[in-house]
Amino acid sequence: MISSIFAPDSRFSKTVQTATPAVSTSTSSPGELLKAAEQAGFDVLLTTDKNMASQQNLKNRRIAIVVLGNSQWRIVQRYVRRIAAIVNGATPGSYAEVEIPFR
Repeated sequence: MISSIFAPDSRFSKTVQTATPAVSTSTSSPGELLKAAEQAGFDVLLTTDKNMASQQNLKNRRIAIVVLGNSQWRIVQRYVRRIAAIVNGATPGSYAEVEIPFR
C-alpha cells in the first residue's frame, strides 16, 4: 500500500508541494498513484511499500521513489535526517530504500 506522496517541508531543500484530491492514496492502485503523482508534478514519492520495485515497472518513471523500512512514526521520526538526505539526493526516476529498524 502506498502510504503518502512526499511533500518536503522546511527541513528539505526541495520545493514544498501538497497532495490534491486527484492524487488519492486511499482509492488508487500503486500504478495509478505513480502516474497521477507524476502528472501532478511531484518529484518524490515516499512510501512504506517494500514491494514497489517488484510489483511496478519503474523503468522510464520521472518520479523518484523513496521506500521507508518502517511505518511507525515514533520510530521513523528518529530517522528524519537520514530520510531528508536521501530525498535531497533523489533524482528523476531514482529508487532508494531507507533502512529503519523496528525498535
